Amino acid sequence: MTETPDAPLALDRFEPAAGHPTPPERGEIHVWTIPLDPPSAEVEALWPLLADDERARAERFRFPRHRRRYAVGRGALRTLLGRYLGVEARAVGFRYGPNEKPYLEAELAAGAGGLEFNLSNSDELAVVAFTVGAEVGADVERLRPMPDALDVAERFFSATERQVLAAVPEGDRERTFFRCWTRKEAYLKAVGTGITVPLDRFDVTLAAEDPPRILAMEGDAEKAAAWSLAHLEPQAGYLGALAIQARPRRLRGFRWRL
Repeated sequence: MTETPDAPLALDRFEPAAGHPTPPERGEIHVWTIPLDPPSAEVEALWPLLADDERARAERFRFPRHRRRYAVGRGALRTLLGRYLGVEARAVGFRYGPNEKPYLEAELAAGAGGLEFNLSNSDELAVVAFTVGAEVGADVERLRPMPDALDVAERFFSATERQVLAAVPEGDRERTFFRCWTRKEAYLKAVGTGITVPLDRFDVTLAAEDPPRILAMEGDAEKAAAWSLAHLEPQAGYLGALAIQARPRRLRGFRWRL
């Protein structure tokens, strides 16, 4: 992506990563795409990396594909964190915020230089973002038909967002809907509130021609200006977003491999 300060933040190129990655520099965000349907040998290699509570959670999923997706996503996250921090993936420990947002456990975080991360998954793809010294949230969604997009927007989007969505041509409505949805979810994940904060309490851009941005938070444009949004095109058929409590100078995209 361009590093021009006022350029819209977007990332659509994800390069294969070789060896152990260098941790992101301050002002830089690393975004990884992780296929959740790898060969069975990779699934088997990742499963032992999970902590006891993660394996227990995986076992509670009713369907095998959901267990696999969870195990691969968490195993890949642990592996990437281990590579960034120079520790074994199994040794990575997590603590959780009030709404289950994961952070590095305190002892590990103390030596991590302020490393922050966030993971999202949809269907057979996960996206995980890493940065230093700023809260970050990621969201990804598989594009799919949304015949009820306007009805869903009526329940969750702000009045301004609903007007924009209703005005776009029907053929563009699904992508427009998911641009809005992922940007909102990315922000809520960054602040760790989840959907306990109503989605219509803040406004984001969603038209294709408008740069990704939070316009206002409960009418407060100054508060919104403290945050940046980035648009992601992680893989054909998927769309995503990042929310960062800073203005990053660089986004880098990588494709996961064990």
